Amino acid sequence: MPEQLSQETERARGALPFGPAEVTGPSMVPTLHHGDVLLVHWGARVRPGDVVVLRHPFQQDLLVVKRAVERRGAGWWVLGDNAFAGGDSTDYGAVPQELVLGRARLRYRPLRPGQRSPLAVVRWALSALRPVARSASRRLRAR
Repeated sequence: MPEQLSQETERARGALPFGPAEVTGPSMVPTLHHGDVLLVHWGARVRPGDVVVLRHPFQQDLLVVKRAVERRGAGWWVLGDNAFAGGDSTDYGAVPQELVLGRARLRYRPLRPGQRSPLAVVRWALSALRPVARSASRRLRAR
C-alpha cells in the first residue's frame, strides 16, 4: 500500500512554497510513521536519497511519499523505506518528473494518546521534530 497523504495537502500546496502533509500508511517505516506530519517544500529540486511527495502514476488524485533513488530517463525511480509494504517503482516503474511535487524537509511526530508517563513524554519531546534526511547509503539501489 502506498504511503498516502491527507487531502488537505492538495489544497495547501498551491498557495505557499512550504506546506504540511500528514502521512498515512506503513511504506516509509522506519523513517516515517502513520500520523507523522511533514513540512514539504513544493517544487524543490530533488536529488537521489531525498524523501519526496508525488502523484501516484496510475491514480493521480492520490499523493504518496517515497524516497527518490535515481533518475531514469525523464523520471525518478522511487522506493519506500519499508521493502515489504510495496506501492513504489517496483510496481509502477519510473515516475515522470512532472508528477514529483516536492521534497520533505521536516518531520513532526505527534504525541500518541498512550504516551503519558514522564519518560515517554521526554522521549517524544527529544524526537518529535526532526529534519527528513537524505539517505547517503550505498545500499540504496533500485530493486
